[in-house]
Amino acid sequence: MKVNEKLRSIRKSKGITQKFVAQELNVPIATYNSYELGRRKIHVELLKDIASVLDEPIQNFFVNKIYESKNLKGQKTNTA
Repeated sequence: MKVNEKLRSIRKSKGITQKFVAQELNVPIATYNSYELGRRKIHVELLKDIASVLDEPIQNFFVNKIYESKNLKGQKTNTA
């Protein structure tokens, strides 16, 4: 799951509206919506602010399987 998708998922799971987050960040709702849709890049400083608004640790916005997928890359699986 991409950061923008994770952002939307976390926000929705907490029952928080896009309007609320946009107001807290002091950005137009359309701008915030673009972040969630992946139309705009979310820079680290902004992600910190969003994490604060959502009361969520910033590491929860990143995929947990990055390390695992890098370790498995190039490994062959036994099908026997």
